[in-house]
Amino acid sequence: MKKAVAIIPARGGSKRIPRKNIKDFFGKPLIAYSIEVALKSKLFDKVIVSTDDEEIAEIALEYGAIVPFLRPKELSDDFIGAGAVVNHALEYLKSVGKNYDFVCTIYATAPFLDEKYLIEGFEKLKNSSVKNAFSCTSMPFPIQRTFKITKDERCEMFWPENFSKRSQDLEEAYQDAGQFYWTNLNIKSNEIIFAKDSIPIILPRFLVQDIDTLEDWQRAEIMYEVIQKAKS
Repeated sequence: MKKAVAIIPARGGSKRIPRKNIKDFFGKPLIAYSIEVALKSKLFDKVIVSTDDEEIAEIALEYGAIVPFLRPKELSDDFIGAGAVVNHALEYLKSVGKNYDFVCTIYATAPFLDEKYLIEGFEKLKNSSVKNAFSCTSMPFPIQRTFKITKDERCEMFWPENFSKRSQDLEEAYQDAGQFYWTNLNIKSNEIIFAKDSIPIILPRFLVQDIDTLEDWQRAEIMYEVIQKAKS
């Protein structure tokens, strides 16, 4: 039987929203949502939190995750990507005799994570010949008609030739949803994740919100409250 592990990167040094990963979000630390959905899915042999922070580690343990190590400081600054953190965790697991076929990187800032899509990603990936499956969503506005603001505070379209085209005549575009990233560890690929060796798992836009700034946080609270009211 093929085995899967979930790895949730959660460093303690968030600057724009201090202590973001464990900040209270409707009665629970933000990271608790990711841990609980990962456990509820029953997809994983282990749900591991990789952190450099003892308080985050304690909270992760409280909600049922495993914290087998504290991440070294050199893997905990603003410039370290999730890939290096996940590779470090996999190397640690290998050193203690734990080998896996699949790894799922789950962000600690994903209160809208839904086990339905997590399971869909795993099922599609394990029944395919590609390396990755990850969460995405459609863009709310055609990217072909977007513009930038210049240094002199004027507008400049990226693709002015699309100004007169109707929105429905332009190809739909998608963006990373920032929730989960499945990887088949037995398949090698040199492609970036947004390419032919990946399966996109499309989420509805109302379940997608980056949480990088205080404005993002406030928007996430509004979205979450509306969703909970709709469910009840």
